[in-house]
Amino acid sequence: MQIIEVTELAVRSAVIRLRRRETPLQFVLYPMIHMAQPAFYRAVTARLRRADVIVVEGVGGGRRKHSVLAGALTLSYSALRWNRRAKLVEQHIDYAALGVPLIHPDVSLEEFSAGWRRVPLAHRLAMWCLLPFLILADLFGGTRMIWTRATELNDLPSPQDEALTNYSPALEAAFLGERDQRLLDALYRLHEERGGESIEVAVVYGAAHMPAVVHGMLGRYGYRARSADWLTVADL
Repeated sequence: MQIIEVTELAVRSAVIRLRRRETPLQFVLYPMIHMAQPAFYRAVTARLRRADVIVVEGVGGGRRKHSVLAGALTLSYSALRWNRRAKLVEQHIDYAALGVPLIHPDVSLEEFSAGWRRVPLAHRLAMWCLLPFLILADLFGGTRMIWTRATELNDLPSPQDEALTNYSPALEAAFLGERDQRLLDALYRLHEERGGESIEVAVVYGAAHMPAVVHGMLGRYGYRARSADWLTVADL
Protein backbone atom coordinates (compact mmCIF):
# COMPACT_ATOMS: atom_id res chain seq x y z
CA MET A 1 0.00 0.00 0.00
CA GLN A 2 1.37 3.40 -0.99
CA ILE A 3 1.58 6.02 1.74
CA ILE A 4 3.65 8.73 0.01
CA GLU A 5 3.75 8.79 -3.79
CA VAL A 6 6.19 10.71 -6.00
CA THR A 7 5.37 11.10 -9.69
CA GLU A 8 6.60 13.37 -12.46
CA LEU A 9 3.80 15.79 -11.59
CA ALA A 10 3.41 15.82 -7.82
CA VAL A 11 4.14 14.41 -4.38
CA ARG A 12 0.98 13.03 -2.75
CA SER A 13 0.03 11.72 0.68
CA ALA A 14 -2.60 8.99 1.09
CA VAL A 15 -5.30 9.63 3.71
CA ILE A 16 -6.07 6.08 4.84
CA ARG A 17 -9.23 4.98 6.68
CA LEU A 18 -8.86 1.90 8.91
CA ARG A 19 -12.00 -0.04 9.87
CA ARG A 20 -13.01 -3.41 11.27
CA ARG A 21 -16.37 -5.15 10.82
CA GLU A 22 -17.01 -5.83 14.50
CA THR A 23 -16.89 -2.24 15.83
CA PRO A 24 -17.87 1.20 14.47
CA LEU A 25 -14.80 3.20 15.54
CA GLN A 26 -12.63 4.34 12.60
CA PHE A 27 -9.02 5.48 12.49
CA VAL A 28 -8.10 7.97 9.74
CA LEU A 29 -4.36 8.22 9.09
CA TYR A 30 -2.84 11.49 7.87
CA PRO A 31 0.77 10.79 6.80
CA MET A 32 2.48 14.14 7.31
CA ILE A 33 5.46 15.76 5.66
CA HIS A 34 7.25 18.47 7.66
CA MET A 35 7.42 20.86 4.68
CA ALA A 36 4.70 21.13 2.02
CA GLN A 37 2.68 23.57 -0.01
CA PRO A 38 0.24 25.62 2.13
CA ALA A 39 -2.77 24.01 0.43
CA PHE A 40 -1.78 20.61 1.85
CA TYR A 41 -1.94 21.81 5.45
CA ARG A 42 -5.18 23.69 4.78
CA ALA A 43 -6.75 20.51 3.41
CA VAL A 44 -5.62 18.45 6.41
CA THR A 45 -6.89 21.11 8.83
CA ALA A 46 -10.32 21.20 7.17
CA ARG A 47 -10.66 17.42 7.49
CA LEU A 48 -9.53 17.38 11.12
CA ARG A 49 -12.53 19.49 12.10
CA ARG A 50 -14.70 16.43 11.40
CA ALA A 51 -12.73 14.20 13.78
CA ASP A 52 -13.85 13.27 17.30
CA VAL A 53 -10.33 12.70 18.64
CA ILE A 54 -6.94 13.72 17.21
CA VAL A 55 -3.77 11.78 18.00
CA VAL A 56 -0.90 14.12 17.19
CA GLU A 57 2.88 13.82 16.89
CA GLY A 58 5.29 16.04 18.74
CA VAL A 59 8.45 15.36 20.71
CA GLY A 60 8.30 17.57 23.80
CA GLY A 61 6.91 17.95 27.26
CA GLY A 62 8.75 17.02 30.40
CA ARG A 63 11.12 19.32 32.24
CA ARG A 64 13.52 19.85 29.36
CA LYS A 65 12.52 22.66 26.99
CA HIS A 66 15.36 22.68 24.46
CA SER A 67 17.52 20.14 22.64
CA VAL A 68 20.45 20.85 20.33
CA LEU A 69 19.76 17.64 18.43
CA ALA A 70 16.04 18.38 17.98
CA GLY A 71 16.89 21.90 16.84
CA ALA A 72 19.40 20.62 14.29
CA LEU A 73 16.96 18.03 12.96
CA THR A 74 14.27 20.69 12.63
CA LEU A 75 16.67 22.95 10.73
CA SER A 76 17.51 20.06 8.37
CA TYR A 77 14.04 20.38 6.83
CA SER A 78 12.84 23.87 7.85
CA ALA A 79 15.66 25.38 5.77
CA LEU A 80 13.40 24.62 2.80
CA ARG A 81 11.31 27.71 3.60
CA TRP A 82 14.19 29.86 2.34
CA ASN A 83 14.39 27.96 -0.95
CA ARG A 84 12.27 30.10 -3.27
CA ARG A 85 12.07 27.43 -5.95
CA ALA A 86 10.50 24.94 -3.55
CA LYS A 87 7.62 27.25 -2.44
CA LEU A 88 7.06 25.23 0.71
CA VAL A 89 6.05 26.17 4.25
CA GLU A 90 6.68 24.45 7.55
CA GLN A 91 3.90 22.40 9.08
CA HIS A 92 1.86 24.48 11.50
CA ILE A 93 -1.64 23.38 12.43
CA ASP A 94 -3.34 25.11 15.33
CA TYR A 95 -4.83 22.01 16.92
CA ALA A 96 -6.18 23.91 19.92
CA ALA A 97 -8.33 26.05 17.62
CA LEU A 98 -10.06 22.96 16.20
CA GLY A 99 -11.98 22.30 19.40
CA VAL A 100 -11.30 18.54 19.16
CA PRO A 101 -9.83 16.49 22.07
CA LEU A 102 -6.10 15.87 21.56
CA ILE A 103 -3.87 12.97 22.58
CA HIS A 104 -0.06 13.44 22.58
CA PRO A 105 1.55 10.01 23.00
CA ASP A 106 5.02 11.02 21.73
CA VAL A 107 8.21 10.87 23.80
CA SER A 108 9.54 13.78 25.84
CA LEU A 109 12.76 15.58 24.97
CA GLU A 110 14.47 13.76 27.85
CA GLU A 111 13.37 10.38 26.49
CA PHE A 112 14.35 11.28 22.94
CA SER A 113 17.79 12.41 24.12
CA ALA A 114 18.20 9.22 26.16
CA GLY A 115 17.45 7.13 23.06
CA TRP A 116 19.96 9.17 21.08
CA ARG A 117 22.68 8.53 23.69
CA ARG A 118 22.15 4.78 23.24
CA VAL A 119 23.18 5.10 19.57
CA PRO A 120 26.84 4.14 19.04
CA LEU A 121 29.14 7.17 18.97
CA ALA A 122 30.33 6.49 15.42
CA HIS A 123 26.75 6.50 14.14
CA ARG A 124 25.93 9.70 16.00
CA LEU A 125 28.98 11.40 14.49
CA ALA A 126 27.94 10.22 11.03
CA MET A 127 24.52 11.83 11.54
CA TRP A 128 26.07 15.13 12.63
CA CYS A 129 28.32 15.07 9.55
CA LEU A 130 25.33 14.41 7.26
CA LEU A 131 23.10 17.21 8.57
CA PRO A 132 25.03 20.15 6.95
CA PHE A 133 24.71 18.50 3.52
CA LEU A 134 20.98 18.01 4.01
CA ILE A 135 20.59 21.67 4.94
CA LEU A 136 22.58 22.82 1.89
CA ALA A 137 20.49 20.60 -0.39
CA ASP A 138 17.33 22.13 1.07
CA LEU A 139 18.62 25.67 0.60
CA PHE A 140 19.92 25.40 -2.94
CA GLY A 141 18.45 22.25 -4.48
CA GLY A 142 15.73 22.17 -7.12
CA THR A 143 12.49 20.26 -6.73
CA ARG A 144 13.94 17.11 -8.29
CA MET A 145 16.71 17.09 -5.70
CA ILE A 146 14.29 17.66 -2.83
CA TRP A 147 11.58 15.23 -3.92
CA THR A 148 13.45 12.13 -5.06
CA ARG A 149 12.03 8.63 -5.38
CA ALA A 150 13.56 7.95 -1.97
CA THR A 151 10.73 10.11 -0.57
CA GLU A 152 8.20 7.46 -1.58
CA LEU A 153 6.86 5.32 1.22
CA ASN A 154 4.92 2.07 1.31
CA ASP A 155 3.63 -0.03 4.17
CA LEU A 156 6.41 -2.56 3.55
CA PRO A 157 10.03 -1.60 4.39
CA SER A 158 12.11 -0.24 1.53
CA PRO A 159 15.73 -1.29 0.93
CA GLN A 160 16.74 2.01 2.58
CA ASP A 161 14.67 1.17 5.68
CA GLU A 162 16.22 -2.27 5.94
CA ALA A 163 19.69 -0.81 5.43
CA LEU A 164 19.13 1.65 8.31
CA THR A 165 17.94 -1.11 10.64
CA ASN A 166 20.89 -3.32 9.74
CA TYR A 167 23.35 -0.42 10.00
CA SER A 168 22.23 0.74 13.43
CA PRO A 169 19.25 -0.79 15.22
CA ALA A 170 19.73 1.76 18.02
CA LEU A 171 19.45 4.64 15.54
CA GLU A 172 16.24 3.20 14.11
CA ALA A 173 14.88 2.69 17.63
CA ALA A 174 15.67 6.29 18.64
CA PHE A 175 13.84 7.85 15.72
CA LEU A 176 11.03 5.34 15.13
CA GLY A 177 10.90 2.27 17.34
CA GLU A 178 10.03 3.74 20.76
CA ARG A 179 7.87 6.48 19.26
CA ASP A 180 6.00 3.96 17.10
CA GLN A 181 5.24 1.86 20.17
CA ARG A 182 3.97 4.87 22.14
CA LEU A 183 1.67 5.73 19.26
CA LEU A 184 0.37 2.18 18.95
CA ASP A 185 -0.25 1.92 22.69
CA ALA A 186 -2.41 5.06 22.51
CA LEU A 187 -4.40 3.67 19.58
CA TYR A 188 -4.83 0.32 21.31
CA ARG A 189 -6.26 2.11 24.37
CA LEU A 190 -8.68 4.07 22.22
CA HIS A 191 -9.95 0.87 20.64
CA GLU A 192 -10.31 -0.87 24.00
CA GLU A 193 -12.04 2.07 25.69
CA ARG A 194 -14.12 3.49 22.82
CA GLY A 195 -14.24 0.80 20.16
CA GLY A 196 -18.01 0.52 20.48
CA GLU A 197 -18.57 4.20 19.69
CA SER A 198 -19.21 5.50 16.18
CA ILE A 199 -16.37 8.02 16.25
CA GLU A 200 -13.50 9.04 13.98
CA VAL A 201 -9.97 9.14 15.38
CA ALA A 202 -7.54 11.18 13.29
CA VAL A 203 -3.88 10.11 13.51
CA VAL A 204 -1.67 13.03 12.43
CA TYR A 205 1.89 11.73 12.44
CA GLY A 206 4.97 11.77 10.25
CA ALA A 207 4.60 9.47 7.27
CA ALA A 208 7.47 7.25 8.44
CA HIS A 209 5.39 6.16 11.45
CA MET A 210 2.40 5.02 9.41
CA PRO A 211 3.61 1.54 8.34
CA ALA A 212 3.87 0.60 12.02
CA VAL A 213 0.28 1.81 12.58
CA VAL A 214 -1.10 -0.09 9.57
CA HIS A 215 0.53 -3.37 10.59
CA GLY A 216 0.04 -2.93 14.32
CA MET A 217 -3.69 -2.24 14.10
CA LEU A 218 -4.18 -5.10 11.65
CA GLY A 219 -2.22 -7.60 13.70
CA ARG A 220 -3.72 -6.69 17.07
CA TYR A 221 -7.36 -5.95 16.27
CA GLY A 222 -7.97 -6.64 12.59
CA TYR A 223 -8.29 -3.03 11.40
CA ARG A 224 -7.82 -2.87 7.63
CA ALA A 225 -7.44 -0.06 5.12
CA ARG A 226 -10.98 0.15 3.71
CA SER A 227 -10.57 3.34 1.69
CA ALA A 228 -8.01 6.03 0.86
CA ASP A 229 -7.71 9.21 -1.12
CA TRP A 230 -4.85 11.51 -2.02
CA LEU A 231 -3.82 14.97 -0.88
CA THR A 232 -1.16 16.84 -2.87
CA VAL A 233 1.90 17.69 -0.80
CA ALA A 234 3.73 19.54 -3.58
CA ASP A 235 3.38 20.08 -7.32
CA LEU A 236 6.52 19.33 -9.34
